[in-house]
Amino acid sequence: MQGESSPFLYTILKGLGLRSVVLPDGQRQVVSLLFPGDFIGLQSGLMTEMGHSIEATTDMVLCVFERGDLFNLFNDHPDRAYDLTWLAAISEHFLGEALAVVGQRDAISRMAWAFARSLQYGRSRGLTTGWDMHFPFTQRDLADTLGLSLVHTNKTLARLRTLGLVEWSQDRLTILDPARLFAIAELPLEMPKKRPLF
Repeated sequence: MQGESSPFLYTILKGLGLRSVVLPDGQRQVVSLLFPGDFIGLQSGLMTEMGHSIEATTDMVLCVFERGDLFNLFNDHPDRAYDLTWLAAISEHFLGEALAVVGQRDAISRMAWAFARSLQYGRSRGLTTGWDMHFPFTQRDLADTLGLSLVHTNKTLARLRTLGLVEWSQDRLTILDPARLFAIAELPLEMPKKRPLF
């Protein structure tokens, strides 16, 4: 939880979730969706308390590490330490990209980006069948991720459906026209690089 300290660090082995920040007025900003292979708790491991909260949206299986062993890992296993550094750098890059998308793009482009990125991440972790994946998030989660109202999120999703680009129902996300969706998202239609620790 945001503001708490934990003696543990975790790697997600199975399941999906989200990382969010609650503002002083009670509003929530989803910072990122979480997938298998993601490393969580590093912030608490280095800064003694979390600046965000983690929420599981499905059942999760986690690999648990003692926070105190983090520095031993860097001393004794530099290859794994490099993997963790790589994950932290990728996370920083993603947050910069997400901030630019939310701050500078219209709602259609934001949502296309969120769906395209999610499917890329799902594909890199073996969670997809073609252009279809389990996507157990709510429209509220998506709204809080993209900085949109729930009403605007619903209308934007309806527009993407009308354009024949996506279908999202009963926890399934299907990209119907990948080339067009990725073009609107301003992303290359390619697989992301293989992640370590997965």
